[in-house]
Amino acid sequence: MGKVMVHIKLTNYEDLAQARRGLLDATRVRRIELDALVDTGATTLALPADACAALGLPETGRRRARMADGRVEELGRVEGVRIEILGRDMLCNALVLPAGATALVGQIPLEELDLVVDPKSREVTVNPASPDEPLLDLLRAQAAA
Repeated sequence: MGKVMVHIKLTNYEDLAQARRGLLDATRVRRIELDALVDTGATTLALPADACAALGLPETGRRRARMADGRVEELGRVEGVRIEILGRDMLCNALVLPAGATALVGQIPLEELDLVVDPKSREVTVNPASPDEPLLDLLRAQAAA
């Protein structure tokens, strides 16, 4: 499978919440758009440090991550990123990659946004089984007797 890229829109969710409450002018909400690599072998969203800075997202912690070459690195973590792909959006956290790195979209955002990756066409599409809005799968847990 070749590289699958997708255009993503990112928003600082705290800015958005303050604008909704009338505490921040809507024109001051920090937003950026960029192209990201869809990595079905990755778990979560990972953003370059310069994108996090543009969004005004400070690191709130650190997380260990296994890289594609097997190395384990400790990366910064940011919270409160609203990501939009193909008109579907979610609120999530992200790992911080070095400035200038390519953003990565992993399985958690793909699953929550109910997106499908076609390895032949190298395209990301909305799930044809739920074209109008994401459909999330949940298993019902039963209480122990």
